[in-house]
Amino acid sequence: MDIAVAANEGLAEFSNLLIKSAMAVYALAFVAHIVEWVFGSRSKVARTAAALTADGSGKPAGARSTAAGKGADRVSVTVRTSGGGTEVLERPAVVTRSAPGRRAGVPDGPGAHGGDERGDLYGRIAVSLTVLAFLLHFGAVLTRALSVQRAPWGNMYEFSTAFSMVAVGAYLAFLVAKRDIRWIGLPLVTTVLLDLGLAIVVFYTESDQLVPALDSYWMWIHVSLAIVCGALFYLGAVSTLLYLFRDRHEAKLEAGGRPGALATSVLERLPSSASLDGFAYRINAAVFPFWTFTIIAGAIWAENAWGRYWGWDPKETWSFITWVGYAAYLHARATVGWKGRRAAYLALIAFLCFLFNYYGVNVFFDGLHSYGGV
Repeated sequence: MDIAVAANEGLAEFSNLLIKSAMAVYALAFVAHIVEWVFGSRSKVARTAAALTADGSGKPAGARSTAAGKGADRVSVTVRTSGGGTEVLERPAVVTRSAPGRRAGVPDGPGAHGGDERGDLYGRIAVSLTVLAFLLHFGAVLTRALSVQRAPWGNMYEFSTAFSMVAVGAYLAFLVAKRDIRWIGLPLVTTVLLDLGLAIVVFYTESDQLVPALDSYWMWIHVSLAIVCGALFYLGAVSTLLYLFRDRHEAKLEAGGRPGALATSVLERLPSSASLDGFAYRINAAVFPFWTFTIIAGAIWAENAWGRYWGWDPKETWSFITWVGYAAYLHARATVGWKGRRAAYLALIAFLCFLFNYYGVNVFFDGLHSYGGV
């Protein structure tokens, strides 16, 4: 028994060492991404303004299309009246407006490297460092699981480390699938560093066994799904936030304005607002059914542990609020007048509800789920 305890303690210490090593490599990846943004070329990032002034007149595209519509969209139709004569009817002008975030013809930005070979090299170095950090991070979560001999997400420290690991894994999976989302790299590694720092400094808990309510196979199903859903919701939230900035930038250019040099340099390297909006929507729409099943699995687990499916415990309540938030977002996407920025605000509010469901509820509320180890 003493040998087994000593082995578990040794694995726990090794897990802590791997987490700190992963943080060091993530910090190097953060620096490499910064260098990519700072030293990448800025000479190829002025394509949005050109796309929004298609005829080179310098007038906003919306103004030109409206003016053209006054003449081009009017059609004269000759009809025969009941008295045998003819009468000319004129169809009124039809003015069409693209939905926010769906401006046709706006190209995606070249990326953080700006199309420069040196900047691209720094970006590749950042991705390589992120892969190495992810492997160390995965090793830390795995050795933590071996040290406690259970699923490694029984408290806030373990959930935080697993959550950030899955977020990085999802990002790398998109890259392997040839999706050019390297623009997420800088905010991702920044968030991971903050999350792991918070886990080590504030939420750290020594290796221990589960409380009786958690000692169930449903922990593997319910909590692992919550981690995966939250990590993917995070990627969608980053894309949504960047969409809001990029959409405002495009709208300013479309109206004939001149954004500042910093905004032009940074925002025009990102994908178009349509691409960012579409990426966020596809992630949120795909994850939403799994989040629904996560809540259902939690209710089944609650019945096994506490003898009732639902009791409006703070964690249960905020899980439901998060579900309502994403349901409202998906409904808004299909509702005229709520697409674009309004729907994006709903998506961000829903993700903030998810974050509060984890951090706020565990720290500030008492309930049946209050076993976060803080």
